[in-house]
Amino acid sequence: MTLTALALAVTVAPSPANAQEVINLTVGSSHPTTIPWVGMIPDVFITTVNEILAEEGEYEINWTEAYAGQLYGANATLTSVRDGIADIGWVFSYLEPSRMPLAQMSAYTPFTTSDPELMLDVWNDMIRNVPEFKAEWEEHDLVFLGATASDSYDIYSDFPVDTLEDLDGARLSAPGVLGVWLDPVGAVPVDGTLASYYTDIQTGVSQGVVGLATGNLPARIYEVAPYITQVNMGVVFSGGLAINQWSWDGLPEPVQEALMTAGETYSAAHGKDLAERYETSIERMIELGESQSPPVQVSQLSEEDRQAWIDGMPELARQWVERNEERGYPAQALLNNYMNAMRERGHEPERAWDQE
Repeated sequence: MTLTALALAVTVAPSPANAQEVINLTVGSSHPTTIPWVGMIPDVFITTVNEILAEEGEYEINWTEAYAGQLYGANATLTSVRDGIADIGWVFSYLEPSRMPLAQMSAYTPFTTSDPELMLDVWNDMIRNVPEFKAEWEEHDLVFLGATASDSYDIYSDFPVDTLEDLDGARLSAPGVLGVWLDPVGAVPVDGTLASYYTDIQTGVSQGVVGLATGNLPARIYEVAPYITQVNMGVVFSGGLAINQWSWDGLPEPVQEALMTAGETYSAAHGKDLAERYETSIERMIELGESQSPPVQVSQLSEEDRQAWIDGMPELARQWVERNEERGYPAQALLNNYMNAMRERGHEPERAWDQE
């Protein structure tokens, strides 16, 4: 057969009856896949979407994956997903206080819960069902898919911490609004992210971090801040996976449903992983840092000092409420909703922020 005849045969050959429509989507993140909640994007979210669509047999996603800041940095997660630099991406709400003021609520209510699965359950429910929380994503042309959270925050420092007095005047890196958590102990917050902590401590910009075991282990923060003081300041809502609205609108309904289901699966798996990973991460840092100088050392802040920290917190929730009431949000009602959502699930916050 001549090339011309072969080409004609290929052109007119009927398509298989069960051929899948291929849809191109780009997914990205500012952080690398060594960070657990980012690694779960390919391992859980994408895998779940592919499994659902393969079972249905009508559509297939051709994924372009770009992590570790290949497309955008930590300070541009919202705008990059909104503007289509990535169709789908992790939106880091910590760093969006002006664009996403309602998403900052958990950062202004520390010591509420140490259970990441509870935190994720509450925030997924609120963003999907409370109009104001839902609108905060929609007004930026984002369709919310699934929440992410932290494990409980501790102090990682390059000096030992025996009492709260040891933190007075210390420069500690903290992401965004979490710097205000240091007010009761007199530490000086240094703005930063997990991507900058190691260098900041190594170069003396800061002396430690308000950090997470699950993030600090892969980022090797223990190498430069080997003193781990377990304070258990609680978990916070950190953001979530989202897809930009115009990408979403162009997708067939079965693909939209697959993405939404995968977002829920991703968030649930992330919460379970956080709950299990905290202790193993601490143990692993001790093991890896055993031969360094000084070796990794873990201590627990006394209950007396921890309660003093809780009691000494300024009225952060009231500040958050007043600031957002001025902007036209029903902030007190939203705070009440959040605290009561915890109580309805059988958990009493360690500080009743809604009653102050």
